Amino acid sequence: MSTTDLSPAPGRASWRTPLVIIICGCAIALLSFGPRSSAGFFIKPMGQEYAWGRDVFGLALAVQNLLWGLGQPLAGAIADRFGVLRVMIVGALLYAGGLVLMRYAATPLSLDIGAGVLIGFGLAGCSFNLVLSAFSKLLPPERRGLALGAGTAAGSFGQFLFAPFGVALIDNFGWQAALMVFAGLMLLIIPLSLAIATPPALPAKTGVADQQSFQTALAEAFGHRSYVLLVLGFFTCGFQLAFITVHLPAYLADRGITAQTGGWVIAAIGLFNIIGSLSVGWLQNRLPKRYILSAIYFVRALATVAFISFPVTPISAILFGAISGLMWLSTVPPTSALVALMFGTRWFSTLYGFAFVSHQVGGFLGVWLGGVVFEGFGSYTPVWCLSVLFGVLSALINLPIVEKPVPRAIAQPA
Repeated sequence: MSTTDLSPAPGRASWRTPLVIIICGCAIALLSFGPRSSAGFFIKPMGQEYAWGRDVFGLALAVQNLLWGLGQPLAGAIADRFGVLRVMIVGALLYAGGLVLMRYAATPLSLDIGAGVLIGFGLAGCSFNLVLSAFSKLLPPERRGLALGAGTAAGSFGQFLFAPFGVALIDNFGWQAALMVFAGLMLLIIPLSLAIATPPALPAKTGVADQQSFQTALAEAFGHRSYVLLVLGFFTCGFQLAFITVHLPAYLADRGITAQTGGWVIAAIGLFNIIGSLSVGWLQNRLPKRYILSAIYFVRALATVAFISFPVTPISAILFGAISGLMWLSTVPPTSALVALMFGTRWFSTLYGFAFVSHQVGGFLGVWLGGVVFEGFGSYTPVWCLSVLFGVLSALINLPIVEKPVPRAIAQPA
């Protein structure tokens, strides 16, 4: 199916210009990424309220990451087949419901259901992954690179806004009110999603790529060595990001860094990721994407080694946040672009969704191991070291990726 087939019809939706699509998609990415990036600031106040250890939060947020990943291919397949709008609406409702249940969670099980199950599946339906899919389908090729970078950067801007905003809400009104405010904001995704709605897939008329079935697309992708390497490397991204997002605020507090400073560290990650994501969105049209990915993973490893090797101060913490931010979601534009380059956009949401499963399995392990290791050893050091190891391995794994479309047979006339 061509890009023009998926573009808004002039008479019906002329208001959906490329600029409107990008702005509304970026707003959705901003909103959906904000609350989850602030989850770490609820660990201490909720732990004090209910006498929960960090392993309780680690499990709930690990379940969130895992179900976000497992739900992404399903959400992507539904969006590819029936359009993204209905998936976005259901995702936003689940996300808001999960935040409300988290506010009233008085047992670890209710926390697992709210913060884990509902928010996890909600993110699968309304996060920046589907926004990037809509951009790939609705925008012409010459606009996609920068739009993918902008969509990723918008998620980071949500992190920049929501981290200090969440800390301020907790300090002034309590963690319960903060969660309810977050839930109300998630409902704004519903009207915004009208701008990035994609039409249902129509029966293909010509072209092998368009005739490709769901099963054939999966078999082709997982039989392609470069796709498998890309998926394996993406595991590390999820491990590192989820561990830092959830456990870095508590790690800093253990070293005498105030919650306000911790909020600005997370905000610095979001702010500098805007620069990193936009820069990578621009660079990926000029440099091999595999080299960009390899460099990102290697720099992350070096930054982590430097951060844990010296005493933590407010300055070093914010500096670590800034460097991490430059590399934070910068993996997403080249990863998503490589999927589109290899296999086209027909099953993009599905194939990128499966790559994202690997990302979120890494996220599950990063969050869960962080809580378990800390409760067992009183230190996060083993997990930091594992993060460095994974970073170096992923830097090597991405180097052999071949950046070209998969070879396909050309349809022959009857």
